[in-house]
Amino acid sequence: MKKKIVLLDCTLRDGGYYNNWDFSKNLISKYLKSIASSGVEFAEIGFRSLESKTFKGACAYSRDSFIKNLKIPNSLKVGVMINASELLNHKTKKPIENIKLLFKNKKSKIKLVRIACHYFEIEKTLPISTWLKKRGFKVAFNIMQIAERSDKEIEYLGKICSNYPIDVLYFADSMGSLKANKIKKIILLLKKFWHGELGIHTHDNMDMALINTQVAIENGVTWADSTVTGMGRGPGNSKTEYLVLKYQNEIKKKVNILPLLELIKDEFEPLQKKYKWGTNPFYFLAGMYGIHPTFIQGMLNDVRFSSLDILSAIEHLKSVGGKTFNKNLLDTDKKMYFGKCEGKWSPKSKIFNKEVLILGTGPGVNEHKIAIEEYIRQKRPFVIGLNTQRSIDEKLINVRAVCSAFRLLTDRKKYKSLRQPIVLPLRRLSKDVNNYLASNTLLDFG
Repeated sequence: MKKKIVLLDCTLRDGGYYNNWDFSKNLISKYLKSIASSGVEFAEIGFRSLESKTFKGACAYSRDSFIKNLKIPNSLKVGVMINASELLNHKTKKPIENIKLLFKNKKSKIKLVRIACHYFEIEKTLPISTWLKKRGFKVAFNIMQIAERSDKEIEYLGKICSNYPIDVLYFADSMGSLKANKIKKIILLLKKFWHGELGIHTHDNMDMALINTQVAIENGVTWADSTVTGMGRGPGNSKTEYLVLKYQNEIKKKVNILPLLELIKDEFEPLQKKYKWGTNPFYFLAGMYGIHPTFIQGMLNDVRFSSLDILSAIEHLKSVGGKTFNKNLLDTDKKMYFGKCEGKWSPKSKIFNKEVLILGTGPGVNEHKIAIEEYIRQKRPFVIGLNTQRSIDEKLINVRAVCSAFRLLTDRKKYKSLRQPIVLPLRRLSKDVNNYLASNTLLDFG
C-alpha cells in the first residue's frame, strides 16, 4: 500500500515576498477553491506577525478577523507561519508570552501553526509547542538553512524536537543548494531520534526543487511544501501543479486539477510576468555559493543593478558570507549616496565653464575608442571615468568616480592599480576599504 502524501501550499505566504503579501480578495477566493479541488490538504494563508513597521498586505499578518471573512472550502485546512526571531525578540523577548499575543481569539479557523527557526533559535522556541497543542492546533517546526548544519547538529535537532508535542518536523533547503545524497543523509540523521512525520520545503535556485522534493518523499518524508507556479521568495519553490500531477494517487483527497490550471492562466501567469520569479543564472550561482536568494531578488528588482553589478555582488557576497539575508549589504549603494555627507574635495574649480565627458562602462566606449580619444585631445574636456573604465588611454582620464559600492568591494585589486585620483565619499566607506586604497590618491567628495 502506498503511503499518503500531505501537500501544503504556501503561495500566499512565500509568494508574498514579491507583492508585499497584498493579494486581492478575488484572487484569494479563487485560490482557495482551486487549491481545495486539486487535492491539497493545507493552505498556509500567510505569516502571523508581531511586526508592523511598514505597510504589508493582510497575508503578512493573517489575523482571525481577516481569515473569518474568507470562504474556506470544508475540505481545506488553513495554517499560518510564525518567525521564531519575532517570538524571541519582541518586547518581553519571552516566546511563551509573545505567542499569546498572536493567538488571543479562542475561536479560530486556523488548524496548523508552523514555526520557522534557525538552528540557534529552535531550542528556545520549542516550549511554545505545548501551549499551542493545548489550544487544539496542529504544530510544525520548520528548520531553516539546514544545509549549513553538521551531522551532530542535525541529530541533536531530531533529539530535542522528539521531547515536545510536534506533529511535523520540517527542514528547508533555504539556499536551494541541497543535492539528493545530502537530503537522504539529513532524513537519516533526523530519524535517528525523531520518529514523527517529516516535511520538506525546497527552493528552486538550481532548478532542483521538484526533484529534491521527490527524493525526500522517496526517503520517508510525508509532508511537502509547494506554491502555485512556484511563486516564492527568490527563484521560488516546488510547483503545486506538478506535485499534484505527480502524487495524485498518493494524496488523501480526490484530485481535480482543472480549476488550478485555470487559476494559473487567469491570475498567476500575469503575476509572474510582472514579478518575474523563477530560476535564472544568478539564482543558480547563489545556490552554488550558499547565498541567500533574497539578495538576488532584491537586485533583480532594482534598476540600478546591471548584470555585471549582480555578478560583482555575488562575488562579494561569496567572500563576506551571504548565507543570512542582511538588507544592509544589499543597500550598500543606496547608503553610499543617501542624505548629507561632508567632503573635503569639490570639483567646482576643475569643471567650471568646461566641457565634461563622463565615460561609462558599456561597450560603446570601446567601440568608439579612436573617436573618443581624438575628441579628448582636441577639445580638452574634463574626463571622468566611472568605476574601472579602461577602454581608452588612461592618460586621458582626469579622475575616477566610484558609482557602485559593490563594484568597489569586488574590484578592489583593479582600483588599487589605477593611476588617476579616485572620487568617492570617504566617510561612507569602511575603514578596511579606506586602508586598502591608502596607496591611491583619494578625493573625498561629500
